[in-house]
Formats: sequence, structure tokens, C-alpha cells
Amino acid sequence: MSADRRAIIDVDIHHNTPNVQAIFPYLSQVYRDQINEWGLLLPSYPFMNGGKGGRRVDAEPPEGGAAGSSLEYLMRHHMEPFNVDYGILTGEFYSAGTIADVQYAAALCSAYNDYTRDHWLDRDDRLRGSINIPKQHAQLSAQEIRRVGGDKRFVQVLVPGGAEKPYGNTFYDPIFEACVEHDLVFTIHIGNEGQGVNPPPTGAGYVTYYIESRASRTQTMMAHMASLIFNGVFEKFPTLKVVMQEAGVMWIAPYLWKLDQDWKGLRYQTPWVTKPPSEYFRSNMYLSSQPIELTPDPSMFKPMLDAIWADERLLFASDYPHWDFDSPRLAFPKLDPDYRQRIFYDNAAELYKLPPRITQS
Repeated sequence: MSADRRAIIDVDIHHNTPNVQAIFPYLSQVYRDQINEWGLLLPSYPFMNGGKGGRRVDAEPPEGGAAGSSLEYLMRHHMEPFNVDYGILTGEFYSAGTIADVQYAAALCSAYNDYTRDHWLDRDDRLRGSINIPKQHAQLSAQEIRRVGGDKRFVQVLVPGGAEKPYGNTFYDPIFEACVEHDLVFTIHIGNEGQGVNPPPTGAGYVTYYIESRASRTQTMMAHMASLIFNGVFEKFPTLKVVMQEAGVMWIAPYLWKLDQDWKGLRYQTPWVTKPPSEYFRSNMYLSSQPIELTPDPSMFKPMLDAIWADERLLFASDYPHWDFDSPRLAFPKLDPDYRQRIFYDNAAELYKLPPRITQS
């Protein structure tokens, strides 16, 4: 695939601000003064990560600033070399969802959304945005979705994996109502587990090292997935689409087998779940590819993709500019051209209502 020049859609690009002052024009004087005096007062990531501060060293713009903070360098370094037709911006601002002060969290999310619109979406029509919300307050979240959701360049609502309650809980219904109202995808991106108001990242408690935290991501996403299905979210909101990002891929198949089997024996407890869990996954849920597991036996890779309907449900993600970035040319073994096009372009184009790929004559 090293010479492959077919267009792709990258659904996980972490744009950044050059500094915290970049969002000051969108904040009240009260919050500007507070941040100048005390800092953002947001929990920091408690582990050593990879790369430089979790990011690729070569992703820092030559003109200075944090990795991912320069639109021009993002285009030169990532989108143009890899023929990325569209990039979905997922940002670096999930920690607003970790604090008890919901008014402050809401103000930060609004400021970041406006900054993304003015400094990224307004400057390049190849980009699409994610609406950050204070997910710990459903009404304020719905208010922010309705404030921003009329701008169709925002294509999804983004929440971290770390949450006080699994996302199927009825507490979040106002958020889903606003998503459906504005035809927005609801995306759960791994992050903030065990930070601030969020509970420990595993059922056994807190972990010690980053590699453990990384290994526990599947637990987080499993809990959200089961919660969404068994609380009947897709029965209440049948058009809602949910994306699960950065928690791996290959675990989905055996987990769906387990959910289907358990549902057969216990479905009398949740009579509103009218079909097997795997069917809800296939109709309402998607996965992003990064980080995708490579099977020890290469011949197993394609059957495992088939087992999760990857040609319908899998979206390519690079995770740029993080250290564990997946190159569009190296992350996957060789795939049939049509199968590859579904994963690298068509699935995302259909989900986010982007133009179909132009076929070269």
C-alpha cells in the first residue's frame, strides 16, 4: 500500500491550541482571570505516555507551538502526503468532563467549540468538527449541542470514555435527543478514565502504569456498549449513531457473541431490547481503527474483520499527532481494493454525510 494514492477520510485528528490564551476571546473575564491566576484547574493525565508528551516529536510545527496546533503544518505533514480528503477533528480538550464545576466546564467547552470553528473549520473546508460538551450535566450539554449544532461542519458530539455513569443511563437522554434533533453522531473517545469526578478505570480499581491503562480501555468501552444496548437507547433513538474510538477493534467479535448468548437467556429482564445485541451494533454503532490489533496468524485478520462487519462498521483513524499514530499506508495488511475503500473512505462518508470518493478514470 506504500504507493496507494486513493483518497481517505481520517476520523481522529487531534487538533490543538498553541496555548490556553487562544480560547480567551471566547471566555468571560471572570474565567480569564481565574485561569491567569490558577491555571485551568483540570486533572492532568496521571501516567507517563509515549513520544514527547504523548505526541510525535516530528509533529511539532517548525514555527513553534504544540503538536497539532498549526493548520498549515497539519496539511503539509499529514493530510496532503496521505491523500486525506477529509479530517474529523477530535481535539485535546476532554478534561472539561472531569470537573464538578459544571458551569466552568460548559464555558470551556463552548470556548473550545468556537475556537475550532473560527481557527480551523473556517480556514479549510476539508475539516469537520466535534462538539465538546460538559457531559456531567445533561441539560447544559444539550444546550451546547443546540447552540452549535446548526453549523453542519460539526458532525458529531464528542465525549470521553471516563464518565460518572455508563452512557446508556437515562441521565444522558437529553444529550441523545439533541444529537438526533441535529443529526449528529455521538462519539465516545477513550480518555479521562479515573480522573476527577470519574470512577476508577477498571472494575478492580486504579492501575499503576500507562500500559495497564491502555489495556483497560476495552473494559471501559465494553461497559458503555452494553449500557447503550440494554438500556434501550437505540429503541428510544433508532436513528442515533454511536462511534467508539481508540479502544481497539478485534475484541468486538467475541464480546458480541457473549452479549447475544446472554441476551437469549436473560432477555425477559430487558423486554424493550427486541433484537440480539449484535443487530443493534450492526445498525447503530461504529468503530475507529486506531489502534488496530494485528493477529498473530495473518490469515486470521480478514475473518476477524468480517466478524465485526468491518466493511460497514469500521472507520479509518490515524490518531495524529499522537505517538502511536497509525499510518494509512502501514496500519493494515493488504486488503481487497473494494474492502479497503469501505474502511478508508465510504463508511465515514456515509456516516458523516461527506461527498463520495471521486473515482479516478
